[in-house]
Amino acid sequence: MVMEAVADRGLVLLGCGKMGSALLSGWLEGGLPAAEVWVVDPAPSDWVLAQGVHVNAPLPESPAIALVAVKPQMMGEALPALKALGGGGTLFVSIAAGTPISTFEAALGTGTPIVRAMPNTPAAIRRGITALVGNAACGEDDLALAESLLAAVGQTVRLEDESQMDAVTGVSGSGPAYVFHLIETLAAAGEAQGLSPDLALQLARATVAGAGALAEASDESPAQLRVNVTSPGGTTQAALEVLMDEETGFPALMRRAVAAATERSRELSRG
Repeated sequence: MVMEAVADRGLVLLGCGKMGSALLSGWLEGGLPAAEVWVVDPAPSDWVLAQGVHVNAPLPESPAIALVAVKPQMMGEALPALKALGGGGTLFVSIAAGTPISTFEAALGTGTPIVRAMPNTPAAIRRGITALVGNAACGEDDLALAESLLAAVGQTVRLEDESQMDAVTGVSGSGPAYVFHLIETLAAAGEAQGLSPDLALQLARATVAGAGALAEASDESPAQLRVNVTSPGGTTQAALEVLMDEETGFPALMRRAVAAATERSRELSRG
């Protein structure tokens, strides 16, 4: 779908850091011709320069898609470069954290179809998940095109309202860091029980990765999978009695963590 949309009109990628590069790699491997891509980036990597795409070249007059992948603090400087593309002929997709749709509408015009999206870092290995929502100018075709574009780095889900984006940030946007910290702390706990650092880390990393893959592949809920491996009076039950304590365990900690990330996302969106 992406290839058909950009044929003869092109795709503009504003910002090509880690996430932008992951998307670009997915598009090119999916068959998108390099000649149909224009990258705007003040310091393009050697990898980007070697892909055969247009880099910091004059933009097409009315590209099919403009994907904004710059850091939020660079938005004020970067967005004016795309102002001429606003008005409705080009679909804008933003993966810039903390930047609401209203910011783009103010710069590009309310008649511009704009999709705000929140991917996460596993997109680097195409195992990410991206939540997206469009403005009033977006039709079904626009949303479907955005989904097709972002599917290059993993799953996509649609939101009912932009206000849900802050909670998405707290769950999936920031969530990989929670899992990385779980691996850290699980390994440290293994060391405390006498394992070597390397062995503890190998066990922790493989356990978290394997459990996540099983949870995603299984038809059973995570709660049922937990029950399946918890023998009454066994070792797992002993550990879960600590982890599932409503005051000091995972439930309370995770609620507080996600709430803190969600509130910070709201603060950033308000500027």
